[in-house]
Amino acid sequence: MTAPSPTMITAPALQAQLSAAHPPRVLDVRTPGEFETVHIPGAYNVPLDLLREHRDEIRGHLTEEVVLVCRSGQRAAQAEEALRTAGLANVHILEGGMNSWEAGGFGVNRGAQRWELERQVRLIAGLIVAVSVLVGVVVPGAQWIAFVMGAGLAAAAATNTCVMGMMLAKLPYNRGPKCDADEIVAQLVASAPR
Repeated sequence: MTAPSPTMITAPALQAQLSAAHPPRVLDVRTPGEFETVHIPGAYNVPLDLLREHRDEIRGHLTEEVVLVCRSGQRAAQAEEALRTAGLANVHILEGGMNSWEAGGFGVNRGAQRWELERQVRLIAGLIVAVSVLVGVVVPGAQWIAFVMGAGLAAAAATNTCVMGMMLAKLPYNRGPKCDADEIVAQLVASAPR
């Protein structure tokens, strides 16, 4: 039996639902630093790694429709899979993520500006490849580092995961404000529909 395909929601449809009598909960699964930079007003920051670790606890406080958001939709798809595995069926993914939301001109809250995680990965991977090729001119075999980086990027694309991105997400620059499971659950409980 195959897993059901994720239910996508467009940015205009989400905008319309957010002004309804019973709006969905918007969970932003990006890092706290990315969330602080820009997010949908009223969204809750539940970083992907924290959501995976505490999905059962978080699931217990999500009775209404849930919309998962990340930068482009890839991390939201991973979060959707984790919540569905935990038994939550009322989950949707914002198609195109924050990229789509901002392109549609919808309102956002902005804070301290940081580079997006994907941009950081491209910078680090590009630098490693460029430097290893240059060093390979002087140090035989150094170009194999570029090969390993290329293989890692191909594996990241094939598995829709990124080890470098997960490591960069743990840097203080990307962590931003403190975000823990108890705080998230308290926010979800405090704003639950009565």
